[in-house]
Amino acid sequence: MLWAGRIPLTLFAVPQALGRKCKRKRNRKNRRLKGRSIEERPAIVDEGTEIGHWEADTVVGSRKGSGVAVFTAVEKVTHDYIAICISGRTCAGIEEAIAHLKSEYGEARFSQVFKTITVDNGTEFETFTQLESLGTKVYFAHPYRSWERPQNERHNGILRQYIPKGTSIDVQENPHLERKIDTLFDGVKSRFSRK
Repeated sequence: MLWAGRIPLTLFAVPQALGRKCKRKRNRKNRRLKGRSIEERPAIVDEGTEIGHWEADTVVGSRKGSGVAVFTAVEKVTHDYIAICISGRTCAGIEEAIAHLKSEYGEARFSQVFKTITVDNGTEFETFTQLESLGTKVYFAHPYRSWERPQNERHNGILRQYIPKGTSIDVQENPHLERKIDTLFDGVKSRFSRK
């Protein structure tokens, strides 16, 4: 109130006021909306009755060296697991993974296989909404709510048992990595591929 001039005193009359600065409240809400919120996702996705709804994320290896990461995606009903080695945890790395998936499934079939994809709010997924042009709806989970994508977090946790944090994901440095990931999820279709 003193700073606003509502009290008829000068700042020099109250010396404690000069030593403190008034803190302004910042709105910490994420102002950059990347796309559709998970709240807009259809209820059929959570029911688990229809195939074609995926959860995706990235797994980072060693922060030193090459900076190679893995793009992972899990289908919510069949638990098909896709792991694609990408050049880094960047938009360009994610675009490499999408290009790889487009070449594998074909652009005509892509929207049938990937009806919806739910991702987190990482900066690497900023350009992920370009999949909307292929007919795939992209939804973004709330920040710091990993339980909104439980299958993907569970599968990435299993992947972390074999690739602990700080371990290099680069296939040249770790040649047995591809075989490890392919055999990791017995009974689940798992694919590890390089870009």
